[in-house]
Amino acid sequence: MSLTSPHNDVSVSAPAPETWPAQFGKVTDEFAALKSTCGVYDVAGRAKIKLTGSDRTRWLNGMVTNNVRDLAPGHGVYAFLLSPQGHILGDLTAFERGDHLLLNTEQLQLAKLLPTFDHYIIMDDVEVRDVSDQFATVGVTGPHSEALLKAAGIEVPALEPLEIADLIWQQVSISVVRGAYEQYPSYSIWIVPEQAATLRQSLVSAGAVPVGRNALELYRIALGVPRYGQDIRERDLPQETEQARALHFSKGCYVGQEIVERIRSRGNVHRKFTGFTVAGEAAPTLGTKIQAQGKDVGEITSSATIPSPAGDRVVALGYVRRELAGKEVDIAGSRATVTELPFADLLQR
Repeated sequence: MSLTSPHNDVSVSAPAPETWPAQFGKVTDEFAALKSTCGVYDVAGRAKIKLTGSDRTRWLNGMVTNNVRDLAPGHGVYAFLLSPQGHILGDLTAFERGDHLLLNTEQLQLAKLLPTFDHYIIMDDVEVRDVSDQFATVGVTGPHSEALLKAAGIEVPALEPLEIADLIWQQVSISVVRGAYEQYPSYSIWIVPEQAATLRQSLVSAGAVPVGRNALELYRIALGVPRYGQDIRERDLPQETEQARALHFSKGCYVGQEIVERIRSRGNVHRKFTGFTVAGEAAPTLGTKIQAQGKDVGEITSSATIPSPAGDRVVALGYVRRELAGKEVDIAGSRATVTELPFADLLQR
């Protein structure tokens, strides 16, 4: 067994999130590019964990909530890592790479994930290594993404969500990963860090719009994608997060599986992660309580004012009691409606 990390403080050479600009021009134009044409950006703050050893697949399948054992080469699945009590310790996407497994997660999660992995490697032939400094990730999102990639010299074959194509671009090896949401095209391009700026510039020259952090956050919230540490916390139960794509109920035992199965067998949990359309002009702050008939029934975890052709709209993400789906609630004195995710009308071209 072995677990190695070249950085004791879990920092890696990939750029920190704050190094990518908040915006390049008008955030409304950048958000419009993501949903109508094509935006390009630096996917900062990501970490890559490489698993090798003959027991790697069996071991990881017993660690996470999704089915890694049956992954075809070049495919990935989204999953949670749980504590024995069913608490969510982190989230990740696991990819089958033939001679190894590659986990894609956030740098901020490494401080918890790596020690947890180390704790559970006992007599297993598994090596876990932080290889984040070997990768940079360039993101491309929008309905014209495939055409823009082709214009930049990247011929991407037809890919399923979370499938990888290993290609050569300008004599450089790259891996192109299709995003998880088929209806909203997106690609992540893994490349050696020293070539990332050249790749981004080639995509801009081909017509992609540079997109900053602010527009990316608007798009994340409109799509309803939860962020671990903010929208998904350790205290939340897996089924409360509404991330069914992270759970597999027939793959066998894994850490925390007993709690997940107990919840499933006893029926739905009492609250759910969902969206809110707010009638007020100001986006509610994180942690704001949601009320119905004067009682607290949930809380806000993300919020934004999102531009649309019909005018700016205040929306939020958070948790609320399940029986209130589709009903009106009160958020910081403003009327709000519990809304299914994604906010599809805000993502129309």
